[in-house]
Amino acid sequence: MTSIAKPPVRHPGLPKNALGLTKRDYEGAMSTLCAGCGHDSVTAALVQAFWESDCPPHRAAKMSGIGCSSKTTAYFMKHSHGFNSVHGRMPSVTSGANAANRDLMYIGISGDGDSLSIGLGQMSHAIRRNVRMLYMLENNGVYGLTKGQFSAASDIGSTSKKGEANVQPPIDPCLLALTLGATFVARSFSGDKDQLVPIIKAGLAHNGFALIDVISPCVSFNDHEGSTKSYKYTRAHEVELTSSDFVPLRREITTPNADTEMTAVTMHDGSTVRFRKTHEGYDPTNREQAWLHVRECQKRGEVATGILYIEEGGKDMHALAKTVETPLVDLPYSVLCPGSKALDALMEEYR
Repeated sequence: MTSIAKPPVRHPGLPKNALGLTKRDYEGAMSTLCAGCGHDSVTAALVQAFWESDCPPHRAAKMSGIGCSSKTTAYFMKHSHGFNSVHGRMPSVTSGANAANRDLMYIGISGDGDSLSIGLGQMSHAIRRNVRMLYMLENNGVYGLTKGQFSAASDIGSTSKKGEANVQPPIDPCLLALTLGATFVARSFSGDKDQLVPIIKAGLAHNGFALIDVISPCVSFNDHEGSTKSYKYTRAHEVELTSSDFVPLRREITTPNADTEMTAVTMHDGSTVRFRKTHEGYDPTNREQAWLHVRECQKRGEVATGILYIEEGGKDMHALAKTVETPLVDLPYSVLCPGSKALDALMEEYR
């Protein structure tokens, strides 16, 4: 990806995280996206979340496919690993990388075209295998890179910039993920950084596949009157399910309002996702209730946001496949390839 390097000048008084790094250390190249693109707001939220989470950039791997969304990986954590795959193939490439080196933190950046059209089967199997990764789906409802055609996420009746209406039903990534058994499902809006940052932090800590569908308006082709993915429409129709806070392990847990009903979900590493209820009786660990909530919001023309579902104590791909603790990339050749006798013994088990 060709981009413009940012100037190295920085203020000496910038605050630092536990690793001694400033937010500038989590930035990447200058964005070449359109001015006002929602994807750049997602980038800013990613930078903030990684900095606050004290993530070492060299232990992260940024994965992407093809599209405007897939350019995002160039704009944050320039010192991280990365791989830009072909259209729709990011999930399987990430699954393979994770299988070889489970010790890296994987961040997959995709779009509604990359994930819900050509990559739909790829994303579905990454969910089914519960690959441990943060899956950011930057959803703008169009193919922005090829001049604004409707995507698989375009709502019925939404209009293009030229005025024609979409007649095909959309694929809702959150409903799809819930149906396929995803263990972490959330939706947010690129224009709501206060909500998006803690959701990203919770997704990073999740032991499994963490999908965040981010409504991210395309200012060039899908931000007009009649669009259901525009800034104006999303701000007017957003329904925040819960106000969520991510409380990292070993940090003080505080309650902002003692009178507010709280639900605390403990992650596999002991960290906590804390929900301040805004909908009476909503249980973020109830998959069926989450599916129904998203569907009911759809019927009312609303956009359900927040952490919709989270599963406590889930098993990721490595636990399900019973792989060894040592990353495969670190195993010696003699262990990875024990010879024909070992292979013959293994094949005998299946006869």
